[in-house]
Amino acid sequence: MKAIVYEKVKSSKALVLRDVAKPIPATREVLVRIHAASVNALDYRPMQMGVGIPKSRIFGADIVGMVEAVGRDATTFKPGDMVVGDISGDGCGGFAEYVAVDEKVLALKPSAIFDELAAALPVAAVTALQALRDKGEVKAGMSLLIYGAGGGVGTYAVQLASYLGAQVTAVCSTRNTALVRNLGASEVIDYTSEDITTSGRLFDRIIAINGYHRLSAYKHLLTPHGIFVMVGGSLKQIFTSLLFGSLMSVGSKKMRTLAAKPNREDLEFVLDLVASGKIHPVIDRCYPLEQTAEAMSYVSEGHAQGKMVITVTSQSGPM
Repeated sequence: MKAIVYEKVKSSKALVLRDVAKPIPATREVLVRIHAASVNALDYRPMQMGVGIPKSRIFGADIVGMVEAVGRDATTFKPGDMVVGDISGDGCGGFAEYVAVDEKVLALKPSAIFDELAAALPVAAVTALQALRDKGEVKAGMSLLIYGAGGGVGTYAVQLASYLGAQVTAVCSTRNTALVRNLGASEVIDYTSEDITTSGRLFDRIIAINGYHRLSAYKHLLTPHGIFVMVGGSLKQIFTSLLFGSLMSVGSKKMRTLAAKPNREDLEFVLDLVASGKIHPVIDRCYPLEQTAEAMSYVSEGHAQGKMVITVTSQSGPM
């Protein structure tokens, strides 16, 4: 089968299209013929840091595809089922024609959702949901600031926050202001022309997805008993949040860091929202499998508007 393989030779690192052995499903695994995948930070960050490389050396956490075979003790799916999942906890491997994964990480794909749209969901949408609902404890009527609203997680966060009934103020680049407003934000701020941290405004909740400010700056924007959630940002910011977030949470304001985890129930929840038209994936563009390296580079440089999808087996529909 064809796969995009991470290769490191001396100081050179590359993602290369290779022929590799087609996997065989273990007893509780299913073999999935992949139709589409998508790019996430957890794909390119290990390359930047030099740690966390998948054992197979094949990245790709989000997948959509058809079950081709099942292991002896696998009971959830049958050949021919269309499935979607975040396989990051099972070794990744989505940038390939096939992958064998534990059946528990997959969910049935609703027929109403086209493959590329479904591929854009698992990591980003579940991350946004867990940030808002679990770490942020967002409720209807709350004032919510989302910093970094134009990317993969951000576009879902705006929609899910609006669905939960929050009053959303979104911060993004000039390019994304119209998009984010159409996704349901009550107010959109272009960070190139306005610095929200000097505005003197206060918010019940803050979700920082690509926040470039100090934690103390965000803390000053919180109302008493407010909650800040660090979802993403620079490596320095993430480490700072992990190291000092608990110390800064002394008092009524809470500073939290999300470590999103794959969860089939959460995935099924967002799949239902998409199938019913309550939220929709935003896709910047689709790349064929052989151009995965270009897609990874584009996303890692912060250019993506919404999600970047890798088409493996063409089963496209309107997006």
